[in-house]
Amino acid sequence: MGYLNFDKDKLVNLSYSLERETLRTNRGGAYSSTTLAGCNTRKYHGLLVVRLDELDGGKHVLLSTLDETVIQHEAQFNLGIHKFPGDFYEPKGHKYIRNFEFDTIQKHTYRVGGVILTRTRLLVEHENTLLVKYTLEEANSPTKLRFKPFMAFRNVHSLSKANLYANSKYTPVTNGIKMNLYEGYPDFFMQLSKECDFVPVPDWYKNIEYIREQERGYEFQEDLFVPGYFEVTIEKGESIFFSASTNEQKPSAFLKRYENEKKLRIPRDSFINCLLNSGKQFMWERKDGIDLIAGYPWYESITRQTLTALPGIFLILGDVKNFEAVLQTNLKRLRNGLLPKYAGQESFFDAADAPLLVFNALQNLIKYKSAKEIWETYGTSLKEILNSYREGTDFNIHMLENGLIHAKMEGVALTWMDDYKDGFPVTQRGGLAVEINALWYNAVSFALELAFAAGDKSFVKKWKELPALIGESFLSLFWCEERSQLADYIDGDYMDWSIRPNMLIAAAMDLSPLSRTQKKLIVSTVKNELLTPVGIRTLSPEDFAYKGFSGEHAADFPEAAHQGTVYPYLIYLFVKTYLEVHKAGGLSFAKNCLEGFKLEMSENCIGTLSEAYEGNPTHTARGSISQACSVAGVLMANSIVEKFEEELKPKI
Repeated sequence: MGYLNFDKDKLVNLSYSLERETLRTNRGGAYSSTTLAGCNTRKYHGLLVVRLDELDGGKHVLLSTLDETVIQHEAQFNLGIHKFPGDFYEPKGHKYIRNFEFDTIQKHTYRVGGVILTRTRLLVEHENTLLVKYTLEEANSPTKLRFKPFMAFRNVHSLSKANLYANSKYTPVTNGIKMNLYEGYPDFFMQLSKECDFVPVPDWYKNIEYIREQERGYEFQEDLFVPGYFEVTIEKGESIFFSASTNEQKPSAFLKRYENEKKLRIPRDSFINCLLNSGKQFMWERKDGIDLIAGYPWYESITRQTLTALPGIFLILGDVKNFEAVLQTNLKRLRNGLLPKYAGQESFFDAADAPLLVFNALQNLIKYKSAKEIWETYGTSLKEILNSYREGTDFNIHMLENGLIHAKMEGVALTWMDDYKDGFPVTQRGGLAVEINALWYNAVSFALELAFAAGDKSFVKKWKELPALIGESFLSLFWCEERSQLADYIDGDYMDWSIRPNMLIAAAMDLSPLSRTQKKLIVSTVKNELLTPVGIRTLSPEDFAYKGFSGEHAADFPEAAHQGTVYPYLIYLFVKTYLEVHKAGGLSFAKNCLEGFKLEMSENCIGTLSEAYEGNPTHTARGSISQACSVAGVLMANSIVEKFEEELKPKI
């Protein structure tokens, strides 16, 4: 019995299996994703979705799905499933599902009369190739398998419609065919591991519906092109492979390649291994260097999220090489001491916190490299960031005479709470933001530690007096003894006392002007008003602006995104600070904070964590189905808990 278990009786229930999604990615930014039932519910679903830099740089659905049919004595049993108008599902292949395992590779077991067929899918790590393995476990009569590919050839954000321009011509290749529906796309190869028949029956299957898009208020009907079908015999105990790829494959090598790729996977046999497995899937080998994809299926790289997730994705496994590779890829984009909000979109540098997060990321590297080494490698970039903030840079980001950082531009949200509604920031928080100034204090203080260790006397001389000034101003302006909390932001004479996780970010800094008592009061407030089983709310439910329900449509989400929505990655900051102030006495509670995430492993997207959850119970998942920050935050929180447990063990 594996770690990820599913109610076999419920697998045939669409209300159960359509709610649970699967995801596998590769290093090139390609992915394969659908539901447990095999019915696509999003336009973003597809068995082979690849990034096409030569076309538009976006992700494109090539193979939407693949219908398998078991044939015995001329009787046909179609294992596929699609939704059509009128809540009509056809065929109804989900009724044949008997088991679903999710260890190293996801595995479906189908039973059709006396036939038991298993199917596993594997996405090749460094190539746009999907390998599907079929094994005929039981059969009492001669058996054939038929494969009918449903092709889209479109960007993930759009939908395909029947047209006269699609090229239905195909060219035979070894055990299969190659096709190319539209100019600009790469050739698409479909091959089997043994000789087969391909029967051309080109046709459009119209009005296939995606219920998640319908719920989100988007266009949800699509026409998919089917070129025909493949047919092959299969013997009891035999395994055959189906390959879909942008490169021609050697069918005789399918088995060896499958086994080699399988060895690269972290088995999902525990809660942590599920997250480690998921974490590796965000790595993206771009042309300009290694980076992280913020979340699947629709996000690209988001700089502040990359820097936040870096330690959890790589250093939990001791992968210093890739940690530094990603960091250096991002630092290449520095301009005027700022980093772009989105990688590859150099016009958007409106992320006042992103450059300061570089210092936080490097603080985690101290376990692996000396301060001198870090300063010698990254000192130039760190100086550029600090000098730009001190002297002033774009978006009116600059240091005041009291040492604090002021960041405000009308109509622009410069903090991480950066959602917009009708073109205007929902939570602009302009002026002195508490977390940005806590990050600033931490950055200056840490840079001084590095520079001192490296013997950079000129830097130390220039900056050594600043931490005391920043710390004094920070406490004087932000801390309120009567409220026992920090102000969220200060804009001129206005002080915002909303209870948000930004004061938790301030309390969690490695280097902070806050006392232990102040931190204790902050985590107490967060615990009482913001903590949920799946992370930390962005606003207290007691606040008049709180939105615990984000609405049915995607257009409603920005209003709630930072007005009550829960983010899993913030649990790391809570656990870190909670254990810092409560020590061993807080261990039991800190461990309990992770229990809710364990339940999520079999919900939503299997084996990973969603981007966000609604503030109100039952905390419905929102946003992307798998988010790097969410996975990294829980991994880091668990790592801290394990470290505390290890320290409490009696020494022999």
